Amino acid sequence: MILKLTSNLAILGYLMMSYYFFNEWLEFFLQDEEMNSMNNRFFYGLILVIAAILWPIVVPLAYLELLKFHKRHRKTLDLLRNLFNSRMSDD
Repeated sequence: MILKLTSNLAILGYLMMSYYFFNEWLEFFLQDEEMNSMNNRFFYGLILVIAAILWPIVVPLAYLELLKFHKRHRKTLDLLRNLFNSRMSDD
């Protein structure tokens, strides 16, 4: 009984997160104005569906890519953050 409940909760959590990621990525996808051809939209739409299904793999890889970007551009990001904070404190 508990095993069945646990597996059902895991499936429900997986489906809820898939729905959430699909909606977020779809919104980002639809806002992209550089994609004009239907061939590009179909190809990236297919990738969107696959990524939403495989989110347990995609999300950690995307996070690792974000960390690499942050490490690579740390000085620039710190400079921009300090500039923004100094402007906010001046106001």
